Amino acid sequence: MQPILIKNAQIVNEGKIIKGDVLIENEFIVEVAENISAEENFQIIDAQENYLIPGAIDDQVHFREPGLTHKGNIESESRAAVAGGVTTFMEQPNTVPNTVTQELLEQKYTIASQTSFANYSFMMGATNDNLEEVLKTNPKNVAAIKIFLGSSTGNMLVDREEVLEKIFSNTKMLICVHCEDEATIKNNLAAYKEKYGDDIPMNCHHLIRSDEACYISSSKAIELAKKTGARLHIFHLSTAKEMSLFQNDIPLEEKKITAEVCVHHLWFTDKDYDQKGTLIKWNPAVKTQKDKDALWKALLDDRIDVIATDHAPHTIEEKQNPYTSAPSGGPLVQHSVVAMFEANKQGKISVEKIVEKMAHNPAKLFQIDRRGFIKKGFYADLAIVNPNSSWTVAKENILYKCGWSPFEDYTFNSKITHTFVNGALVYENEQVKDIRNGKRLEFNR
Repeated sequence: MQPILIKNAQIVNEGKIIKGDVLIENEFIVEVAENISAEENFQIIDAQENYLIPGAIDDQVHFREPGLTHKGNIESESRAAVAGGVTTFMEQPNTVPNTVTQELLEQKYTIASQTSFANYSFMMGATNDNLEEVLKTNPKNVAAIKIFLGSSTGNMLVDREEVLEKIFSNTKMLICVHCEDEATIKNNLAAYKEKYGDDIPMNCHHLIRSDEACYISSSKAIELAKKTGARLHIFHLSTAKEMSLFQNDIPLEEKKITAEVCVHHLWFTDKDYDQKGTLIKWNPAVKTQKDKDALWKALLDDRIDVIATDHAPHTIEEKQNPYTSAPSGGPLVQHSVVAMFEANKQGKISVEKIVEKMAHNPAKLFQIDRRGFIKKGFYADLAIVNPNSSWTVAKENILYKCGWSPFEDYTFNSKITHTFVNGALVYENEQVKDIRNGKRLEFNR
């Protein structure tokens, strides 16, 4: 592979921005310096003083393969990911069949090894009766165990307390959880169905999947983690109330309980339901401005550790169903990095903090081997971001298989110009190259 020299970059790494160059040979970063001399056989890429960032690591996506590939697949969604500067993803087990045996887990790795544009890992799913399979999971090459404590697409709800305690007590692996209290949601839904039938207004979604439902479930999971000593990571937090459950007085590497927020909960509020409808129906629900403000505050003061997407495509036809039958979830990986750079333009977050929450911290939290930083000896997973290049999200530039985006018609002020995965330039000039260069993640555990 021809060495690549990236010149004149604003290199964003470990809380600093420095002007410099990066040399890539084979899959790795071999030099980071203020000025690197070009040799004859180098491919030169002039970053033109744009930002060079570590590729984003998205710790929560649903790429729908196997079994739900009319919505998306590993090939289509990883292509969209690299176009968005996301070079690594961790995929969830609620595919069809659910990923609840080691054999089914390895089948997904086989598919990705043949088709993925980005680096990948897949989570092992827990159920009420697969503890034996869960405990066989290899911490060296599987990201985590995933437990749904609230039902969502592809119901994998684990609702037996004795089972949860056994999983929490017996696995040394990181446990990732979706936290919503099922009994609270069922009671709320019954009340709204009695009032409206199946055509419940979308702006009731956050009242049905309420802040109380989230808090009850999150607080129980944290209580169980503390009791058992389990390593717990709570996905897609959405409420102000839950923020009291997390701490920021110890370094991330020492935390036993960590937190994630998703782009949509930082971007939308319940006021957007009237315009966007089911396109912003997610579980947990997008909630109020007060909740959004509290999430931003917790993100910036480090109670929340990671920004992800919960990328979960459905067809537009499925989304056009009435409230009770329209599925929850939406596609986001192509637009997550630029959405956060938009927040930077709005003065909400620094570029250094974006990189910390979208690259450094996922790498630390999951103990990923040699990724998430711009350092000598690390894999060259990188993206160049032009912060002053506006473009509008439209049907013709959306790469998701489902063909739509909740950001459609929005004009972003930043653009991903180049993406590198394992040293290969996979995205340039608004085109994804036919280089399926993704690798299975390895973990230092």
